Amino acid sequence: MKQKIVKTLKFLSFFLIGILIFWMVYKDQDIKRIENILSNDVNYFWIVVSVLLGLLSHISRSIRWNLMIEPLGKKPRLLNTFLAVMVGYLMNLALPRMGEISRCGVLSRYEKIPFTKLVGTVVTERLIDVLMLLLLTAVVVVTQFGQVLSFLNNNPEVKEKLDKVIYSPVLLGGVLLIVLVLWLLRHKIRESSLMKKAMGFVDQFSEGFRSIRNMKRKGAFVFHSVFIWLMYFLMFYCVFFSFGFTSHILPLAALAVFVLGSFGMVAPVQGGIGAWHFMVIEGLALYGVDKSDGKVFALLAHGSTTLVLIVFGLISLLVLPFVNEKAGEKTELAEE
Repeated sequence: MKQKIVKTLKFLSFFLIGILIFWMVYKDQDIKRIENILSNDVNYFWIVVSVLLGLLSHISRSIRWNLMIEPLGKKPRLLNTFLAVMVGYLMNLALPRMGEISRCGVLSRYEKIPFTKLVGTVVTERLIDVLMLLLLTAVVVVTQFGQVLSFLNNNPEVKEKLDKVIYSPVLLGGVLLIVLVLWLLRHKIRESSLMKKAMGFVDQFSEGFRSIRNMKRKGAFVFHSVFIWLMYFLMFYCVFFSFGFTSHILPLAALAVFVLGSFGMVAPVQGGIGAWHFMVIEGLALYGVDKSDGKVFALLAHGSTTLVLIVFGLISLLVLPFVNEKAGEKTELAEE
């Protein structure tokens, strides 16, 4: 009973945080203007292309997951893996990080693979995704740092605020105080249950990396790891061509906005709602896109992606029992 209450409170708190951020971003917007742009000024061909590229990324993720499962001595059907991945995306919209557990549960049920082993593969998968995001971040820092400096020089009030924060004696004093407390309590922290959990988490990552060494098709694994994120970016970049005010933005600039949005998705709110919008709007502003236009862009880009995940996630939930019932009947006939 307590666990259900805790889960419910978590869901409500994350949901409310997301809604609050979303409301703060859009509270001053002219709804009629947004409706007019979405009705008359959007080239929806590029939204369709974006959706198709997104589906390719989901298929690629399913193939990569199968590659990671093979060293476990199991070969799940790709259809089941894909449907499980889509259910996972749907569950993530309900509660952050619930999707990883959900898709492991689905595949474990229909493919008879130990749940704990599947969780290990997902932990590894998430680590690879984090490394890919950090790699893209490094590319953005190297290629777009001048743009950020130019923005700060053209907006001295923003630079002044950042300087106040960075050189704030309160901030520096707070950091020093935290470091001092951590050093004084280092022995207690080392023996605490929280630290032991953290070390266990690190061990899981290490174990996951070791499992990659047993993978037969390492080249295919690397290919899909890159392909997934390439499709993510292209899916996002296509939306730029849907609007006149973003169609001129170059790929590297779009990559910078994409990376900022990706960090917004890391926020513990359902589907990145609010946080993703904020990061993308601020990112577009770096490249001269008016924030009122950026808000329309973010609304359509996030809305179209979320709608696809909801539709395909619900279809996957409905199709899974039917598909596996038919597969079971075929297996019984073959055995006879």
